Amino acid sequence: MQQDFSLADCDVVGFDLDHTLCRYHLPQSARLIYDSFAQYLVTEKGYDKDLLTLAPGSLDFCCKGLVLDIEEGNFLKLAEDGTVLRASHGTKSMTNEEILETYGRREWKHFNTVSGMVSRSAKYYLYDNYFDLPGALLCARVVDSLDQHDGQKKYDFWKDIVAAVQHNYKISAFKEDCGTYFPEVKNHPDKYLQRCPESVKKWLKQLKTAGKILLLITSSHSDYCRLLCEHILGNNFEEYFDIMITNALKPGFFSHTPNQRPFRTLENDEEQEALLSLDKPGWYSQGNAIQLYELLKKMTGKLDPKVVYFGDSMHSDIFPARHYSNWETVFILEELLGDKVAVPEESDSEPLEKKGKYEGDQLKAPYAVSKQWGSFFMDRLPGLENAEETLVHTWSCKCIITYSTIAIPSLEAIADLPLDYRFTRFSSNRSATAGYYPSAPRVMLPSEESVTMK
Repeated sequence: MQQDFSLADCDVVGFDLDHTLCRYHLPQSARLIYDSFAQYLVTEKGYDKDLLTLAPGSLDFCCKGLVLDIEEGNFLKLAEDGTVLRASHGTKSMTNEEILETYGRREWKHFNTVSGMVSRSAKYYLYDNYFDLPGALLCARVVDSLDQHDGQKKYDFWKDIVAAVQHNYKISAFKEDCGTYFPEVKNHPDKYLQRCPESVKKWLKQLKTAGKILLLITSSHSDYCRLLCEHILGNNFEEYFDIMITNALKPGFFSHTPNQRPFRTLENDEEQEALLSLDKPGWYSQGNAIQLYELLKKMTGKLDPKVVYFGDSMHSDIFPARHYSNWETVFILEELLGDKVAVPEESDSEPLEKKGKYEGDQLKAPYAVSKQWGSFFMDRLPGLENAEETLVHTWSCKCIITYSTIAIPSLEAIADLPLDYRFTRFSSNRSATAGYYPSAPRVMLPSEESVTMK
């Protein structure tokens, strides 16, 4: 495989929507998601109403890449070899001694399944995107609360969390104004959604003019997708894309066969009967990458058109697009922004994303480096105080190197580059930092280790 990557070499450019094309005001959306789940637990399931109040700074707990060990009520940050780097019981950090006592310096027992990219099971849940992440803080606080009241040893709250997610995000929720999330975003889109920068709109048009086929593939349902796209791109948003696929149910979109997951047409946002094949561009629901690729062959007149897909979830976008469809993948990683402002945390150095102040908004953006969990990319092995402390890559970092072609903080970061710009790609025989653009995380550059790894 060649050492560099260029959009000019691609025939098809695909995009995820949420947190990729559509960026959110993260402090506000994190709070809303937290509230929408907490509200449900308290009103429908009888949980402690203290869950409804958030102390300033408590969203610092939310760090992508954490795994919740559901039965133990523990959150874990894993190294690339599956050993535990940091852990908390509920919100309370475990000491190095407790980590070594509980987990030892060996591979965590479910690491094998996690590293096979099975992100959820009855035993654990992996937090890998900003829609899920506020739920991590809620689960941690539920554990704290159960410990306080019942002194539980094995936990059984997970089914209630799943019900809270269902209630707020199910397909009919948008239309029925069900839950807290959709009604609030409908009423105050500007509070939560960032409009698409002009540079990115221009870039999308440029890609089309250059003869690229543009895809939108999102797991959001068509009605929510329309709200987002109209808000961020304008009422003519459909002109940007040749094919739009909503309710794509990723990662299944990439892994399922046409029989398991046929495409459906839409009428007034209602899914119609299954299609036997995908014959022309348009707006569809559900579906699978196999039939999509057949259509792309027809549209490009090529036997193996080259596809690149941009997404923000390792589990739903990057891994499956690479593993099942062998597409090029561009990982949108806002943590690359947080890394730049990791230290010191001055109150006046707020991320530019925070336009407008809303009540209770001393919330920092979730991609800023978490005080409790440290860097998303690297960390020290626990309990080697006397020895030379070893810096290791996190498991999240290993996945980026393994499954992404390149990683960027946002589409805006590359929108002004010429289409034939040649990016250095991640590849196993190169340095671990090769594919980050515009630059690698500071913590991965040798001179910065002492500063950022506190």
